Amino acid sequence: MGDLYALDFDGVLCDSCGESSLSAVKAAKVRWPSLFNGVDSTLEDWVVEQMHIVRPVVETGYENLLLVRLLLEARIHSIRKSSVVEGITVEGILEKWSELKPVIMEEWGEERDALINLFGEGVPDALKFASSTIYIVTTKQSRFADALLRELAGVTIPPERIFGLGSGPKVEVLKQLQKKPEHQGLKLHFVEDRLATLKNVIKEPELNGWNLYLEGEGGGSYKSQDSDP
Repeated sequence: MGDLYALDFDGVLCDSCGESSLSAVKAAKVRWPSLFNGVDSTLEDWVVEQMHIVRPVVETGYENLLLVRLLLEARIHSIRKSSVVEGITVEGILEKWSELKPVIMEEWGEERDALINLFGEGVPDALKFASSTIYIVTTKQSRFADALLRELAGVTIPPERIFGLGSGPKVEVLKQLQKKPEHQGLKLHFVEDRLATLKNVIKEPELNGWNLYLEGEGGGSYKSQDSDP
């Protein structure tokens, strides 16, 4: 028996800018561990705050790693002399990122593909279940969810597997999914970050076959297939 996962987007897979910034900090620690020597949580919080400001310059997810390092280098470390990066500020990043990026990548000896792979490792585990059938069920417009997955994680979900704004209530989407002939015999899982949504699912006897999971604080298995509501 295989598995089908219906995943909410915001709050489960992605918190957009906040998610990408936190993921970038974690990935930067892996890539440049010595950079974080003496860096406390207060400074990390500062970096995340600054990342929200410079976010508009990011075209591809891996650039978040470069920005994290650049912000830290500018704040507490000496950067090798360069007419472009010396004395860099947030304003300078916003104005000159297209010039800065190739310079710092060369100075730091970094390659685009390696950074893309590292940043992609931050993809939520649910998307790594290669043997499972994955659907995105969200109130966000489908094209935005698709764009964010591509940008932040390098993940491509077929458009027919993204149920976004206009697809109807999530309970109705789940009913559609479980009725598809190709899904018969699969174990069904729905991951959501709103308790009210899960309660709406439980109210539908037709959806008793779904295993439900609450993501976030207090998260976990909320109602399993074999338990009473």
